[in-house]
Amino acid sequence: MQLLVFILVYPFLWVISILPHRLFYGFSDIIFFIVYHIVRYRRKVVVNNLKLVFPQKDEKEIHRIEKAFYKHMCDMFLEMVKTMNLSKEDVKKKYHVTNIELLRELEKKRSILIVCAHYANWEWNVSINNYINAKGYGVYQKIGNHYFDNFIKKVRARWNTTLITQQQTVKTVVRNLREEVPSVYGMVSDQSPQAHKAQYWAEFMGIKVPVFNGAETMARKLGLAVVFLKVSKVKRGYYQAEFTTITEDGKETQENEITDTFLRLTEQQIKERPEYYLWTHRRWKHRNKKPAHFAKT
Repeated sequence: MQLLVFILVYPFLWVISILPHRLFYGFSDIIFFIVYHIVRYRRKVVVNNLKLVFPQKDEKEIHRIEKAFYKHMCDMFLEMVKTMNLSKEDVKKKYHVTNIELLRELEKKRSILIVCAHYANWEWNVSINNYINAKGYGVYQKIGNHYFDNFIKKVRARWNTTLITQQQTVKTVVRNLREEVPSVYGMVSDQSPQAHKAQYWAEFMGIKVPVFNGAETMARKLGLAVVFLKVSKVKRGYYQAEFTTITEDGKETQENEITDTFLRLTEQQIKERPEYYLWTHRRWKHRNKKPAHFAKT
């Protein structure tokens, strides 16, 4: 069944990926109309999230952000499909890194962990590996369909990226450090963990929630440099990336310092242009559920 689904869906995705710019985003407009007006995909979740984190904004502004978000979301997910036939030269035109020198200098000293949020186009973040000498890894969620999972890995390999799951990450980092392989690891770090499994609670957009601190734990234990990746949408189909160093050596940081800095940088990014954050996720679903043993945090 998985093979049949792959055979049926792949040609459709391939056709979308080769559409010229105007037709490609015209198709995205059609998808937006279906998703927003007909299917109404998670619109209640999006509006509730926006009202929760922006209580000072009126209904008109909330509606503007909501609608702009859905238009961007449709663009972004189709841009994921576009990756199938996007060359290194093309992606460099569409995804411009402003200060790649920061990463190049840092990779000479130690392995790097790049952390980012579900903001703008995080799918094209893996193209950063086209600019560096170190071996590049992207931490991802394995796809249920075995054939699509293998296909995605092959597509990313075109941009010098090796995909690894969360379960494989620590083992991969330790092995590369032992074998002295200069490496850069990319991780989207703003997901919501299960409340009972969370090791740390912090304020995110003014609300106390459980947060993942696995990236910090790994960086502090293994001495990785940590860099925040801010991606801005310049115009439709074009993005700009900028790096901010959180620490050059995770071992030299205080507990929760890396995680808190990441959250503050992510908040700043969201507040600047909220329509480019992934509001369909129930990021604040565990608010007000902090266990008693976290009472002082």
